[in-house]
Amino acid sequence: MGQDARKDALNNRHAELEERLEHEATRPIPDTSAVTTLKRQKLRIKDEIHRMEAR
Repeated sequence: MGQDARKDALNNRHAELEERLEHEATRPIPDTSAVTTLKRQKLRIKDEIHRMEAR
């Protein structure tokens, strides 16, 4: 997988996590554990994207 393809895949995954996070936040009683997990996953992906851009 080329670097551009990997970056696109990470951006897509980041967007998917954002959608899931928004969905969870709109629930009457959001699952705080799920919200925390989703935020951590998004942060890891964002950090990886930034490392790829720095190269």
